[in-house]
Amino acid sequence: MTDRLAPAPHPIHRLIPSRFPPINAFDTVADAADARAVMELEGWTNDRLVAERLGRLAERDWVFGRPNASVVMAAFLHTAPGGLRFSSAALGAWYAAASLVTAAAEVAHHLKREAVARGITEQRRVYRAYAARLDGNYLDIRGEAGARPELYAPDRYTASQPFGEAVRASGGDGIVYDSVRHAGGVNVVAYRPRNVLDVVQGAHYEVTAPVVGRVVVRTLVAR
Repeated sequence: MTDRLAPAPHPIHRLIPSRFPPINAFDTVADAADARAVMELEGWTNDRLVAERLGRLAERDWVFGRPNASVVMAAFLHTAPGGLRFSSAALGAWYAAASLVTAAAEVAHHLKREAVARGITEQRRVYRAYAARLDGNYLDIRGEAGARPELYAPDRYTASQPFGEAVRASGGDGIVYDSVRHAGGVNVVAYRPRNVLDVVQGAHYEVTAPVVGRVVVRTLVAR
């Protein structure tokens, strides 16, 4: 088993719940001081956890002055309470997939878990899609589920989170890995906002995830 680096797949796809509307205030910000002022204006820094995460994110990595900069920054400053596979709750990251099918499978898994926790038969949510390009070189652990099963555990992140945070702390750009939720799918986690480039919003999708049965993904057409 040898650690190797590889470029991220291109393009990469990310689904974000549509109930969180995009904020465009960062798109025309000129410098880091203005970016901080915008975050205060938008109320982001009123949240203690968000303020703490901002303090952990090197200013040189902040994104502003480009389209969808707020979407990128939000991925790092707003994250799941328990963290995700390769990132703890202390600081978020940009998770994405090499295909929309894989991205949908990933969000559907979490919808199913939510349905089980709420005691309902299915969970449904609308997402908007983003495509982007990732700069940098990524630790490539594809094909290593057998050699590193603890990183691919389907129901716990006790080993994968410290592993990912060690990659981040060492200056690594991120990790490219096999999807646990979609056989044959590829995911990537990027630790540097500055490496998330050419972000473009796409269509909206309604994802219905039953506790038992097939996931249904429907493209929503604007009226």
